[in-house]
Amino acid sequence: MATKKLKPITPGQRFKVVNILELTKSGPEKSLLTVNKRSGGRNKDGKMTMRYIGGGHKKKYRIIDFKRQKYGIDATVKSIEYDPNRSSLIALLFYADGVKSYILAPKELKVGDKLNSGKGVSPDIGNALFLSDIPLGTVIHNIELQPGKGGELARSAGSFGTLVAREGKYATVKLPSGEVRMILCTCMATVGSLSNSEHSLQRSGKAGRSRWLGRRPRTRGVAMNPVDHPMGGGEGKSSGGHPRSRNGVPAKGYKTRSKKKASSRFIVERRKK
Repeated sequence: MATKKLKPITPGQRFKVVNILELTKSGPEKSLLTVNKRSGGRNKDGKMTMRYIGGGHKKKYRIIDFKRQKYGIDATVKSIEYDPNRSSLIALLFYADGVKSYILAPKELKVGDKLNSGKGVSPDIGNALFLSDIPLGTVIHNIELQPGKGGELARSAGSFGTLVAREGKYATVKLPSGEVRMILCTCMATVGSLSNSEHSLQRSGKAGRSRWLGRRPRTRGVAMNPVDHPMGGGEGKSSGGHPRSRNGVPAKGYKTRSKKKASSRFIVERRKK
């Protein structure tokens, strides 16, 4: 996959950089679609609880199999598809028993490849194995935090973790953020790094494209009145103060993680700043 800078035929294309996706099918599998209802930032009472959300194109949700619990049953990759709900591509699998499912598509996965999951499976790209069976140093994604719950870590475009060590019932994994963390060996992960690694290099080229994605214009805190934001008010451009959120929580380096958090004992090394 590669990026392409468009010729400025229109003002919106002057700075636009698009990602050339290698897709093999244009439409989704209808049996794996469900309604994706959006709130527009409102709660059940119609009150706006999240600002700058609303509008955008309608989207159906693709049901993704994050658990990969069809152990020992061969699956064939039928297509590589686009998913509007996530940054990575997805792959449509046809299992030998007739079941269809979507998974996150790893890099270098091709149509016709055979995939499997569970015990005794070879650590090839796209196969899902327990952390106890994956060779050390292997690049992995869609990593579980709790056995059987489904993958939660390393699920965005181009991301991956690395299996660093194993000791007792825990495996040590280096995550995309740089954090090194212990995870139970009975948790599963998929071999390989995720597709669409150039996703972050895209440039929308115009504000309207953000509106298509359901993002409304964001107002800076310093442009507001003191009643609306801690950084608002002042004559001319003299307002501001220390950077902080609307609720007064300081930004830029202020730690918000609880020191009593139970999962802290599993973190070997914190992520880099």
